[in-house]
Parts: sequence; structure tokens; C-alpha cells
Amino acid sequence: MSVDVRLGYDFLVSVMNRQPTIRILADQADNQPGPRAHFQETRREIGDRFVLYPNQLVLGTSLEYFAMPDNAYAEVSARSSYSRLGLSVGGTLQPGFRGCVPLELLNHGNVPVELTVGARVCQVRFLGLSETSDYHAEGSDRKYYGQVRPVVSKAQHDEELSRLSKLPRVIRAPSTPDHTE
Repeated sequence: MSVDVRLGYDFLVSVMNRQPTIRILADQADNQPGPRAHFQETRREIGDRFVLYPNQLVLGTSLEYFAMPDNAYAEVSARSSYSRLGLSVGGTLQPGFRGCVPLELLNHGNVPVELTVGARVCQVRFLGLSETSDYHAEGSDRKYYGQVRPVVSKAQHDEELSRLSKLPRVIRAPSTPDHTE
């Protein structure tokens, strides 16, 4: 079963800036900004249009707020009518998720697409689990739990990045023995 989801008010628009890359871990010593520096906030009202340009990434949310049960998850995708215009939307709502559906909007087409705030641009497909999941109780707090506005990547909070950043910068391959005599 799937449910159509409407495009919400708030957007984080990816923007070009002077930084050569999006740095997952901001480097305080070099004064390098993190992912947030590559997005600009904007808001529209119901019925307003939002233009999504070719190859542009925009973060948004649905108007609807979801509360997923512990025995189901959901997959997010563009409605066919919008996929045919080049719009790509993807994501997963884990068991126990609470919040507006995060929408990662990408225009794969070669012409701009006008989206209307409040229009049904994507769908959420629900899938049942054979057992309940305690997904949100396991380990650390979930990064995007309860969001109602778009949120930039929080990849910098991934545990392994802290450990990986402490490794020596240069790792050499083990030397191979010289077999010549």
C-alpha cells in the first residue's frame, strides 16, 4: 500500500560557493565550513511554485507528519507523474520514525521543473515486518528523529568518522621482500 505525500513549505537549496568540496567534518584549524555552508534556506506558501533546476539537489519535507509503528518501515519515491519529468525522490522511514517525511529532491532532467507547494509529488510505500523492531531504542540517538523542517546531512556525527580521523594520515603498504639475489 502507498500513500501520496504533499510537498511542504521549507527548502534547503544546494548552492555553489567558493569551497571546492563539501567537507563532512569541518576543520576548525583551517576554518573550513561543514555541509551547512552549501545550502540556503527558503520558504514558500501553499500554492507557491518552487523551481528545481537540472542536477540541483534540494532538501524539503512533506506537509504530513508520520509516526511509524515498530513493525513497519516505509520507502519514499517520486510519483510516476513527476518521475516522468525528471524528478527523483528517495528515502526510507525506519520503524518507530516520527516526523515529516524528509524529501531529497533531485532533477535528473535537462530542463527546470516547477513544483507546487502542497502538490502530491511523492509517495510513501509501507512494508510490514514479521517482528517488531526496537530500532530507535538501539544505540545512540537517531539523527533525524522528529524533524519537521529540512535538515542538512549529519554524517559528521557518524561514530566511525571520529575514529577514522584519529588514524595516521599516511598509511603505507607493507614493503615487499626483494626476491633478487
